[in-house]
Amino acid sequence: MAETITRMPVLPPRAPDANKGSFGRVLVVAGSRGMSGAGVLCASAALRGGAGLVRLATPMSVQPIVAAANPCYLTAALPEDDNGLLSTAAESEILNVARENNVVAIGPGLGRSQAIARLVSAVLTRTNLPLVIDADGLNALDDRTDLLKDRDGPLVLTPHPGEFARLTRTDIPNVQAHRTELACQFALEHNLVLVLKGHRSIVTDGQKLYINTTGNPGMATGGTGDVLTGVIAALLAQGLDEFAAAQLGTHIHGLAGDMARDDVGEVSLIASDLLDYLPRAFQSLQTG
Repeated sequence: MAETITRMPVLPPRAPDANKGSFGRVLVVAGSRGMSGAGVLCASAALRGGAGLVRLATPMSVQPIVAAANPCYLTAALPEDDNGLLSTAAESEILNVARENNVVAIGPGLGRSQAIARLVSAVLTRTNLPLVIDADGLNALDDRTDLLKDRDGPLVLTPHPGEFARLTRTDIPNVQAHRTELACQFALEHNLVLVLKGHRSIVTDGQKLYINTTGNPGMATGGTGDVLTGVIAALLAQGLDEFAAAQLGTHIHGLAGDMARDDVGEVSLIASDLLDYLPRAFQSLQTG
């Protein structure tokens, strides 16, 4: 039986003589032709989450788009196939860039192909950096969850119920009927932290359990999960362990959504609104 956690972790105060290297370097591997926004949202959220440096690695044709969207992160243009998805030639470049960073977030907007599956597997098995996998990164592991168990490094997965159903080879109704049990079991068996998104998102490593109470139906819109991935990666980069980063990230993400809802309403809320309200959400925790 997992222990229910209610106390919220906190980030340590920032030293007066801190520099951008003090708060970690995040590599975001995301985006493809037609889904460049996923990379922009994730990398921008990593910045808003407090990471000192963020680099967004994306297909070559997408790089000018994401670079123009936010001047505050770095970009890396990677080899792509004819469909604008990362190709197998990107593998060595991703692994080389990863070595220059403290955390890797992979998956948002990557699309689906055999090459993407191989790239995700390579990052999973050939790096020991803290890793956050979401969206198409999870889809790449549908038939390869065996790779998760023996990874030498912190690992956070952030599936929605459909993605989790595919990972566990069941269906969405069963996932929704047994959310806590299935999430705890999967996390424990695979030695990772799982964030099962949805109403009252679940964060668990199989031994500890946090049930989130922030968030609202207005956040049921494309891109909000990409923001969550970036925030969790940023908190890992600042030194929180994987459970604490997932717990605080999920809470802050929902809190930013609640603040946005209060100002713009649930109907009109969009994912980029969360980026605007993350600063206020973090401030609210600092002031108690």
